Amino acid sequence: MSPLIGAEAVVLVGGKGTRLRPLTLSAPKPMLPTAGVPFLTHLLSRIREVGITHVVLGTSYKAEVFQEYFGDGAALGLELEYVVEEVPLDTAGAIRNVAHRLREPDVLVFNGDILSGVDLRGVVETHRSTQADVTLHLVKVDDPRRFGCVPTDAEGRVTAFLEKTENPPTDQINAGCYVFRREVIDAIPVGRPVSVERETFPGLLEAGARVQGHVDTSYWLDLGTPAAFVKGSADLVRGIAPSAAVESPGEAVVLAGARVDPGAVLTGGTTVGAGCTVAAGAVLDGAVLFDGAVVGENAKVSRSVLGAGALVQTEAVVRDAVIGDQAVVGARCELLDGVRVWPGVALPEGGVRFSADA
Repeated sequence: MSPLIGAEAVVLVGGKGTRLRPLTLSAPKPMLPTAGVPFLTHLLSRIREVGITHVVLGTSYKAEVFQEYFGDGAALGLELEYVVEEVPLDTAGAIRNVAHRLREPDVLVFNGDILSGVDLRGVVETHRSTQADVTLHLVKVDDPRRFGCVPTDAEGRVTAFLEKTENPPTDQINAGCYVFRREVIDAIPVGRPVSVERETFPGLLEAGARVQGHVDTSYWLDLGTPAAFVKGSADLVRGIAPSAAVESPGEAVVLAGARVDPGAVLTGGTTVGAGCTVAAGAVLDGAVLFDGAVVGENAKVSRSVLGAGALVQTEAVVRDAVIGDQAVVGARCELLDGVRVWPGVALPEGGVRFSADA
């Protein structure tokens, strides 16, 4: 892929991921294993794929984890830099906080917890062809009531930023990917929280700036909840969501060092992490097993996450649940419908049923 001249990227990865607890107690959300690698790897691979090589990560929560894993980015063909946000600055404030590391006139900005199939070159081309000050990726969704809506006019210019409503006037929502002219970033106030949706973008509209929409219906998913995280990982494994970091899409990914009995069944985009053990008769459907997790004989795990070193014993059922690191699900237990087990907790054997909907 030819270089995307005059463009670089910023990825905001400072959030605590509270909606994904207990998984994010030990790692930031963008570093959680997703289809076999930290989620951020998929985004960085797509950025590199379109010819951008300079990327600045805006970090905060467990900031050291990112640099320890990715280093200078050379293994991905990137030049990575890191800027730590010492106090919460909101989205626009976080963008302004990394401005001193930027070099190019066009800056692609990403929320680090969004999985998207948008044509990144297409977004930049829209930005440049319309001579926009800021361009927003807007995605059409079936039910926009859960999101703020962003209407555009006949030329694709953004006309407003609307809060969640039961009667949205458009099905277009902010997809968390932007292209900024460097001058716009430099004009964001320094040293205080600034929201792009509530302050920066409305302020630009009021000042008569050109805020452009790039609208499409590409794959898009916010990985903020356990259910979305599991779905995103499964979609990456199966090739439904695009990523240059997934070499051979299929029903399952099994990492090196994992032991899967030939009598086990792995389907639905399951990921089995390094050092895991899956016993005979086990059925994993759309499951995500972090490194070292163990699934016993005839256990069933579907649409769920097992943390590092977690143990699901014989004939247990785990469905739509989250099991923390080193936790134990006793034999014949049933964990259903949103149950979350905190790290190190051991649930008893003997057919006990746990359900968040109970």
